[in-house]
Amino acid sequence: MASFRSKWMLLAVLVFLVVLLDQASKVWITVSLPLNGAIPVVDGFFNIVHVQNPGGAFGFLSEGYSDFKRTFFLAGTLVAAVVLMLVFRKLPAEYVFLRAGIALILGGAAGNFIDRLRQGRVVDFLDFYIGDLHWPAFNVADSAVTAGAVIFLFHLIFKKIPD
Repeated sequence: MASFRSKWMLLAVLVFLVVLLDQASKVWITVSLPLNGAIPVVDGFFNIVHVQNPGGAFGFLSEGYSDFKRTFFLAGTLVAAVVLMLVFRKLPAEYVFLRAGIALILGGAAGNFIDRLRQGRVVDFLDFYIGDLHWPAFNVADSAVTAGAVIFLFHLIFKKIPD
């Protein structure tokens, strides 16, 4: 029973921390920096910016705004969360690292879900670049999803994930 409880506690704590850090950083950006503003941090490599992305990862479907697009992203997030929760539920106790990865994905998805629900777009602020070549701006939620996905892929490639 203790491992069952700790399994779900890990999920709850990581999701909560990711959402807290994500939402707090987005509030800080929106009150501290005007839209499309930038603060150079490492010249020629990294800025803190304030951009809003109405699309998905890397600007996918970012042109324009529509209720369909908003519904598409919200529904997609909910479906992915349900699938990940089903996978999480079936994982044995020894898969702590994979469970943490799933929790990071869920926390990041929840952080961006909150933005989409509230304002129909996601606040991004981490801008890495070299010269004129910019990686699309991202946020704490995106970072958590990416880290969790890397952990998930590692397990898919190098370890067996139970059925």
